[in-house]
Amino acid sequence: MNHHPDPIVTTAQGAVRGLRRGDTATFLNIPYAAPPRGAGRFAPPQPHEPWDGVRDATVPGPNAPQSERKLGSVDMSPYFGTGWSRGEDYLTVNVWTPAAGGGDLPVMVFVHGGGFVAGSTRSAMYDGSAFARDGVVLVTLNYRLGIAGFLDIPGAPANRGLLDVVAALRWVRENIAAFGGDPHNVTLFGQSAGATIVGGVLATTEATGLFRRAIVQSGSGLGAFTTEQAARVTKAAAETLGIEPHVDAFADISDDRLVEAASRLAGIDLQTESHSDPLIGLSPFSLVLDTQPAESVAAGLSSDIDLLIGTNAEEGNLYLVPVGKYSTSTAADVDDVAARSHPDPARLVETYRKSRPEASFAELRSAIMGDALFGAGSWVLAGAHAVHPESATYAYEFAWRSHSLDGELGATHAVELPFVFDLAHLPQLHGPAALLGPDKPPADLAARMHETWIRFARTGDPGWDPYDDERGATMRIDAEWTQVDDPRGQERQAWS
Repeated sequence: MNHHPDPIVTTAQGAVRGLRRGDTATFLNIPYAAPPRGAGRFAPPQPHEPWDGVRDATVPGPNAPQSERKLGSVDMSPYFGTGWSRGEDYLTVNVWTPAAGGGDLPVMVFVHGGGFVAGSTRSAMYDGSAFARDGVVLVTLNYRLGIAGFLDIPGAPANRGLLDVVAALRWVRENIAAFGGDPHNVTLFGQSAGATIVGGVLATTEATGLFRRAIVQSGSGLGAFTTEQAARVTKAAAETLGIEPHVDAFADISDDRLVEAASRLAGIDLQTESHSDPLIGLSPFSLVLDTQPAESVAAGLSSDIDLLIGTNAEEGNLYLVPVGKYSTSTAADVDDVAARSHPDPARLVETYRKSRPEASFAELRSAIMGDALFGAGSWVLAGAHAVHPESATYAYEFAWRSHSLDGELGATHAVELPFVFDLAHLPQLHGPAALLGPDKPPADLAARMHETWIRFARTGDPGWDPYDDERGATMRIDAEWTQVDDPRGQERQAWS
């Protein structure tokens, strides 16, 4: 057996030693910004101090302070990871790259989900080996979460977790050539909260020129809170902690207390005279912007970025099935989710009943919930981007159904991720209460989806017709792939 020494790469901050496994070189826990300590937790990300010698990059590092996340009876640990791995130096990236070297490879930078309060690069589902195997440099990153990352605090910059993602993109621009990547062909992609952050980065002028394409998987271009809504959350957080709602007071609070306080903020009424709650009560944390990302994109921001955007066919199931709220759904539940989501709830419910004449209350409730959270904000972002002719917009809907939880989980939120990362074979994703359920998925679904994402990153074209608001060309991804025009036309219109 040939013994290859472990690879050493020199970054702008210092040298790192990774791990060679077969044809892949992996580098874990490389800092892209200084550790957020004390008052620094509420400041913009700062450059990391250089280091002498060679920094070990062979073991996973700490992640952002967070509480362990459970979602009822479904095992989401491959997605959320196993909670908080402590350590201050957690603004880091992991890099997977072909060990053979070479250069100018497409780069893909992934932003994890987790409701703005959980998740990390340590999660099993974000192993980038398959990307490196297929000639891509894959980067995953940690960003500040919860109160440190997203609470809008007087005296502190807003959206600090998003600023971390921009800082990671700057690190990529400066350093990725040393890992074989092309700094001028970077695709930023994310899922759920991570996808909403990608939408926010599309609307951030500081990120201009740092990436060329974007993929938004189950995010929303309409998911930001207004500053008025965010101030209610800040007031509640300050009251919970017994402090003044100002950055100086927050700077004195330990990470443990911040995490604990964040977990007690559910259920704040964010309805204002002019705005409904874009997260329909599910989370008090999101981006905070008085102009939604989709509006900024409509006005021309990121008009030169190729965009691939989509949702899953049964997004809402994840918030209902595992907690025993799905099959018990009533007409009142359908009306309630519509009232939280839309200025004309009766018309909304009527539209969904008409377009789904066979649907149960459970299916209607889940569909409206999924579109309130992800569908509406994805359609609007896709349409806003598609009006600019200098780049392309593509849409997908992921429709393969997981038979997890007695066949009810379905094509739910997050179920596409193992296919994108070509990890659908992971044992912890299979079983009656695991994300992909007890059956084997279609043999080539992961290979094809993974290859399609790479094709988009490499060329800007995933292999089907571009999206526009008139025709709405969308690839429906299942055991078979079918391009359809405006598959959710009436429902999409009901949100516009």
